[in-house]
Amino acid sequence: MATRHNVLSNIKTGLDGLVGQRVLIRANKGRRKIVEREGTLEKTYTNHFIVRLDEDRQNRLVSYSYADLLTEIVELSLCCQDGRQKFEVTAS
Repeated sequence: MATRHNVLSNIKTGLDGLVGQRVLIRANKGRRKIVEREGTLEKTYTNHFIVRLDEDRQNRLVSYSYADLLTEIVELSLCCQDGRQKFEVTAS
């Protein structure tokens, strides 16, 4: 069984290779409120990652933790020419 640290480290490693890619973030903000935003995966850090949003030409940054992806509070999808591909989080 994988430890929590290893799982979060695997998520970070997976995202490291996607830095600079276009992504769609789908975040559960509670009380049945889901927010979808599109942007670019800017940078990954030890405990979180940064996305630069494309909203009204503002250079707005948002950050999410790898635990948010693990607990499915946040879903991340890659924006490809042939559609969107969900970033899969695995516990192995």
